Amino acid sequence: MPKKRYSSTEDQFNRWIKEGRGSGRLADYTPWITVRDVPSEGRSHRVFGHKCQRTHHMLSDIELAVFLLMEWHWDVVEIREQFPLEREATLRIAKEAGIAHPAVSGVMQYMSSDFLVDTKDINQPKFALQVKPSGKLQDKRVIEKLELERRYWLEKGIPWYVVTEKEIPVNVIQNISWIYPMQRDEIALSELIEKTNYFSYHFSEAPNRGVIDICKDLDMAYTLPIGQSIKELRQLLAHRCFKFNCCIEIHKLQANQFKKADVGLLTEALYVSNQ
Repeated sequence: MPKKRYSSTEDQFNRWIKEGRGSGRLADYTPWITVRDVPSEGRSHRVFGHKCQRTHHMLSDIELAVFLLMEWHWDVVEIREQFPLEREATLRIAKEAGIAHPAVSGVMQYMSSDFLVDTKDINQPKFALQVKPSGKLQDKRVIEKLELERRYWLEKGIPWYVVTEKEIPVNVIQNISWIYPMQRDEIALSELIEKTNYFSYHFSEAPNRGVIDICKDLDMAYTLPIGQSIKELRQLLAHRCFKFNCCIEIHKLQANQFKKADVGLLTEALYVSNQ
């Protein structure tokens, strides 16, 4: 059944505000728009985020790809998607810029940024993102609305960027998507270290072989269920137990392209994965 368009009346906006949409932090944050509210151009997604410990709402495949990149980044500590801009401010900015403010049937809309991100980076502790297909950047009206958004964040002193599919490395997204679900698996530090040493040994014994082939051989050699070693490797990668070039598809990497992380990094990885 197709999704119906959300109502753009003031009553609807008032209900959303009372529901706490666009407010809260970490697990208590509620996005201004959810996947149930609007028909997305492409596929919408509800994905659990490990950093905030809640389900995030993405309205397109490109948004999902950007979200996964940020979830994987060490410095990112909080991701707020579909973040609303203060309507009074965007109305003023639109008037000053001589740009028509977004409206539907005469009702002035709330604008939103796809992501507001907090980080541990002291040089850029917070930034906002708008995600757009590159083809839409040829649309004059799209550019006008982006300009309103740019000026809004400029006034706030918060860096703002536009991201298109051209900035998203396909192999990186594929790798993260393959690893990401395993971040939910809780594994004791001692077990992580033991399994890391186990795989590191077998990788050193066959440095020029593909890691997936090595995992298949380990299943046979130790009479493990089919796919068990690959699952364990995914868990180790999700907990940052090995360093590797994420721009190369994991299935094409050889054993000598994986470098074991030190114990200190494993401890930090375990801490981050449980936040």
